[in-house]
Amino acid sequence: MLRVVLAEDAVLLRAGLVEVLTRVGHEVVAAVGDAAELARAVDADRPDVVLTDVRMPPDFRDEGLRAALELRARHPGLPVLVLSQYVATAYAKQLFTGPAADGGGLGYLLKDRVGEVAEFLDALDRVAGGQTVVDPEVIRVLLKASDAPLQRLTPREREVLGLMAEGLNNQAVARRLTVTEASVVKHASNIFMKLDVDPSEGNRRVLAVLAYLRGHGQ
Repeated sequence: MLRVVLAEDAVLLRAGLVEVLTRVGHEVVAAVGDAAELARAVDADRPDVVLTDVRMPPDFRDEGLRAALELRARHPGLPVLVLSQYVATAYAKQLFTGPAADGGGLGYLLKDRVGEVAEFLDALDRVAGGQTVVDPEVIRVLLKASDAPLQRLTPREREVLGLMAEGLNNQAVARRLTVTEASVVKHASNIFMKLDVDPSEGNRRVLAVLAYLRGHGQ
C-alpha cells in the first residue's frame, strides 16, 4: 500500500484517479486541486509518492511541475510522478535536469497513459520504489529529433533505448523484442558508449535518455 498525495484540478479526473488508487489498496491521503494545496498536503502528510498534473490553477502553465520541484528540494528523495496532457519535452527537461532530479523516484507520464490502468499503476509503483519512468511517447519524440545525438544509434539501439527508458529491465526488453538477453546487453553497451554515458552510475534503464535531456536543458 502506498500513501499518495494527488494534485489534479479537473474534478472528474481527480475522482477517477482516487477510485483507481483506492481500488488497488493505496491510500489517497489528500486529493487537491491546486499547487498551493499540494505543497501544504505534502508538508503535512509526508506521503510515499506524489502524483501531480503539470498545469494547475491559477494560470494553468506549469504550477504543478514547479510545486513538485520545490517539494523535491524541501524533501529530498520524495518520489514524484508528473502527469502532462501533451508531449512537452521542455517540461521533461525541467523535471529531469535540475538538482531536484537527484535521488528518489521520478516520473513523467502523459495523461492518456492513465487509461491503461495496469501501466499507470506499474509506473506509480516503480516511481515510489525509487525508479525513473519516462513516457514512451516522450521517448519517441526525443528519438525523432533531427539534431539529437541519439541519431548516432542504429534503429535497433533506438528501440532498446526506448524500452529501457520506459523502465523495462534487460530481460523484459529481450522478451518485447524477441531477442536474447545477451543481445540486449550488447546493444545497451553500444548505446552508453555512443552517448558517452557511464553505465556504472545512476538508473541504468533511463540513464542515456536523462543524459540527453541534461545535455539539452535550457
